[in-house]
Amino acid sequence: MTYHGKVTQGGPSDVRELPELMISKMSVGEMDNNTYLLRCRRTDQQLLVDAAAEPDRIMALVGEGGLASIVTTHQHWDHWQALADVCSATGADTYAGADDVEGIPVPTTHPVRDGDTIQVGACSLEVIHLVGHTPGSIALLYDDPSGTPHLFTGDSLFPGGVGNTFGDADNFRSLFRDVSTKIFDRLPDETWFYPGHGNDSTLGAERPHLAEWEARGW
Repeated sequence: MTYHGKVTQGGPSDVRELPELMISKMSVGEMDNNTYLLRCRRTDQQLLVDAAAEPDRIMALVGEGGLASIVTTHQHWDHWQALADVCSATGADTYAGADDVEGIPVPTTHPVRDGDTIQVGACSLEVIHLVGHTPGSIALLYDDPSGTPHLFTGDSLFPGGVGNTFGDADNFRSLFRDVSTKIFDRLPDETWFYPGHGNDSTLGAERPHLAEWEARGW
C-alpha cells in the first residue's frame, strides 16, 4: 500500500508502514482536522495526535488495541473537541505544550517542553516547541533510525507556509524563526511532515520558499 497523505472528511484513513511505527491519518470534523494514530510495531502500544472531533470515528480507528496516550498539539478548540470522550473511553494519558495547557479543558497529565520525549512503545517522539500560532504549540519528531525523519507539525507548519498568526507581526516573526531554526536548519529535505489540516509535504519541497514566506509576513 502506497501512502500519499491525502484524506477527505468522513473518508477512510491512510496508513503508512514504517519499520518500527505504523502511522494512520484520518480527517475528522467540520474543520477538516487531521488526527494521527501511531502504533509501535514491537509493542502494539498506541498514541493519538490531536483528538480533534468525531470520537466514535477515532475510537473505531483505535480499535481493540487500546490507547496509551493522546498528544494535543495546541490549545485551539478544533484540536481537542473529542479529547474528553476519547480519554474517558481509553484512560489515556494526556500531553500538551506547557504554555497551552490552560486553554485545553481536559486536564493535561504531562505538560511538555522543548526537547522532552514522549514514548509510544519502543519509539521516541521529540517535542519541538514552536511559538507563534499559540504560545505552547508543539511539533513531534520521530527520527526513524532506519529511514528519514517524520514530523507532526500541528498548525505551525503547512505546505505553503507557517501557521496562522492572525495578523500579529511579532507572533509571525517568532513562529517563522522557530520553524526556520528548529526545523529547516536542523532536519534534512527528506523529512516528511504531517500538518494539522490538509495534505502532507516534505521539507525539501517547502525549503525554496522560506524567503518568500518571510517577505510576505504570513
